[in-house]
Amino acid sequence: MPRHCHDLSETIEIPAGKRSLVLVGNPNVGKSVFFNELTGRYVDVSNFPGTTVEIHKAAYGEDILMDTPGVYGVSSFNDEERVARDIILHADTVINIVDALHMERDLFLTQQIIDMGIPTVVALNMMDEAEESGITIDVEKLSKLLGVPVIPTVAVTKKGIAELKGAITKASLGNADPRLEEELKKISMDGISRADALLVLEGDEEVARCHDLVPQPLREEIYLRRRLRVNDIVEQVATDVNVNKKWNKKLGQWTVRPLTGIPILFAALYAMYWFIGVFIAQTVVEITEEVIMDGLYGGFITSFIFRFVNEESFLGELLAGEFGMLTMAPIYLLGLLLPLVIGFYLALSVMEDSGYLPRLATLVDRMLTGLGLNGRAVIPIILGFGCVTMATITTRLLGSKRERFIATVLLGVTIPCSAQIGVIVGLIAPLGFKYFIIYFLTIFITFVAIGTLLNRVLSGESTHLLIDLPPLRLPRIKNVFAKTYTKSLAFMREAAPLFVLAAVVITLLQVSGALSWLQDVISPLTVGWLRLPRETTTAFIMGIMRRDFGAAGMYGMALTPAQTLIGLVTITLFVPCIATIMIIVKERGWKEGSYIWVGSIVTAFLVGGILARIIS
Repeated sequence: MPRHCHDLSETIEIPAGKRSLVLVGNPNVGKSVFFNELTGRYVDVSNFPGTTVEIHKAAYGEDILMDTPGVYGVSSFNDEERVARDIILHADTVINIVDALHMERDLFLTQQIIDMGIPTVVALNMMDEAEESGITIDVEKLSKLLGVPVIPTVAVTKKGIAELKGAITKASLGNADPRLEEELKKISMDGISRADALLVLEGDEEVARCHDLVPQPLREEIYLRRRLRVNDIVEQVATDVNVNKKWNKKLGQWTVRPLTGIPILFAALYAMYWFIGVFIAQTVVEITEEVIMDGLYGGFITSFIFRFVNEESFLGELLAGEFGMLTMAPIYLLGLLLPLVIGFYLALSVMEDSGYLPRLATLVDRMLTGLGLNGRAVIPIILGFGCVTMATITTRLLGSKRERFIATVLLGVTIPCSAQIGVIVGLIAPLGFKYFIIYFLTIFITFVAIGTLLNRVLSGESTHLLIDLPPLRLPRIKNVFAKTYTKSLAFMREAAPLFVLAAVVITLLQVSGALSWLQDVISPLTVGWLRLPRETTTAFIMGIMRRDFGAAGMYGMALTPAQTLIGLVTITLFVPCIATIMIIVKERGWKEGSYIWVGSIVTAFLVGGILARIIS
């Protein structure tokens, strides 16, 4: 039996006797819509081991249907492509979703899957948009040239879904590049699968290493032949009868031209910031956290628990104290985090579904390259000014573990959340414009310095922004809500245990006197290094609970303008709040989370102390 690179059952559980059907396609082709329509709902959402890439899996009749990240080819340039590659290599049948408007792009992946020798059926999606754009496609001829069933579909209206279900059992191997056969035979003689052998020919070092083979230098040659083959197929089956550009094409062009794209970019980012950072983080959270969870639920649960447990006992503190398992954990989780999670995924789904997200990343890519990031990082950075906790979650958008670590460090150390910004502005405004400029430049220089340093010292390279620019379209409400619901529910299931654990740990620290000890430890640094009064130490400790509490703790203190500035800079760079810490641990793991936490303390006091010696 041909050998694959590794046993997929070690990472994804597939019940014995069940076949794996795998949805494959480029980004923004509607795979999630197909998954929902084929299965009814997402049943199992989990991260692929060793990554933050989400895998969706559900029963489909007697088989298992799996979704894969959107990719342009089967390779190993980033986490998304590696995960998609590993799942595709073990697929019994591939259901390939192709955008009818972009066949010349999407069919490259289709032909690669066919060359790999995997039974395939093609869903030619968005046929309505192709027709509206004046493109006619000979579907029957396309099926004949590819050698696999091709089903025209409009997934959002369920058109063609029934036909696709019927065609899955008729999936076929297709017409592979005949010039590959001799080259493949040489490697297949070693007993490895045809799919693995093709990737070895294409220079995939990971697959070659799994089989103790040397990767072959044939990628460019094979890719060029495949590209010419696809171009020829598209030329034979597609006709564009409409030469007039529609409004969405013009707007799409405006979004990527610097002169028009930058104003559109700022408008889009401001709208996203206002929706999540202002409306959700302030207005909605004020109701959900302070009124509903803290006011109604908090009052009820504490009075109920304290009927049976002494309020001052350890059990009372653990269950319903200030940081209790039944008080802080659900209040933060449901009152603070849930609205932010829903708000973010709602905004992100709209941007994805409309086709604007890739354009946003394209415009800012060059600016972020020097920090070890690419254009996609603009989303978490902007959202950080609303809520760093939420922004940390969005680092999942980035293409590699290295980029996600750099972005998480920058968020956790240098980006103040909206609640903290409000308090900081209130404290610094009376000092005058000079102090505001010094504050801004200090934080900005620290941001650039950390990103540049991490980019140079961390091994590996950040991924290039290889991104498709799909046509702009009005987002489909059903699709947006389905994505938001699924991703929000999956995230809350993962986060809940961490918040309960945090409540237990903080209560133990409080009861044992460790929090007071921490205050005593920090005080010498506060007075001797930062040249601040001892009582500002309390503000730092309060900032661990919530960042705005730390800045607010400086109100009423007898501080000079210079001391106020030093204190605000230090508190901005000081450790993230407990909610962010828990999310960092969840996303990056305990080891990296600890590095970030300790690093933020060192950075805060280092920068604060240097600033104290410059302006004092």
